[in-house]
Amino acid sequence: MDQINKVKSLSIWIFIVPFIAVNTCLILITQFQWLFPNQEDIIHNTIPYFDGGASISRTARPYPSWLIFKPAMFLTSFLLIKYWLYNKHIIQFFHKDHKYINKVVYFGIASAVALIIHSIFLGIKFDNDFYKLFRRVIMLMFIIFEIAAQAYLVATFYSFKDKLSRYININVLKYKLILVSILVIVAVISIPIISLPGDNVFGFNVKFFKHALEWDYFIGVITFYLLTFFMWNKTNF
Repeated sequence: MDQINKVKSLSIWIFIVPFIAVNTCLILITQFQWLFPNQEDIIHNTIPYFDGGASISRTARPYPSWLIFKPAMFLTSFLLIKYWLYNKHIIQFFHKDHKYINKVVYFGIASAVALIIHSIFLGIKFDNDFYKLFRRVIMLMFIIFEIAAQAYLVATFYSFKDKLSRYININVLKYKLILVSILVIVAVISIPIISLPGDNVFGFNVKFFKHALEWDYFIGVITFYLLTFFMWNKTNF
């Protein structure tokens, strides 16, 4: 059952790679302005986790930020695909025909594919409403697929948690359940708002809310994988 060790190793990198990449892009565009040939791309005096002064894509799409962001997202997507496939083998080991196994794999891999598509088109500019809608839909699909995969995986492990008692820290599994529940609730409340075009909803400027939510939600999503690292005990088969 070497897949447990592989999942444990993959999970920490799925947290580290995007975390470093996204925050490096933020630091570059706010602190190293001389690196950017187009001064219109520069952002000043913002901590977007709190003030929503810029979106993640706004910090990642200008040159040279995308030289860091795109390879990091491609690597993260590759690691995600392997992560979900290894989890499939783990589920089959403990419960061969679990009813959620196909959903876990489908939504997990679909989220990785959506992240690849989003990364490919990041920074490509077309003054076309359909293209803008396409990018928004892809990002929305990534969020939905990722949270669905996480939710089904936690539900699956919870359904046979007694069999996992030797292999996991049950308290961390509970933390993952709480985290996923929060992510689902926030998504249900927020997606109708952030999916609307424009920056004003019923006269209320939601631009900064969208941006801050994006950064904080990003941390929540990748924290799931950090918890995975701490959940599994190292095994020797």
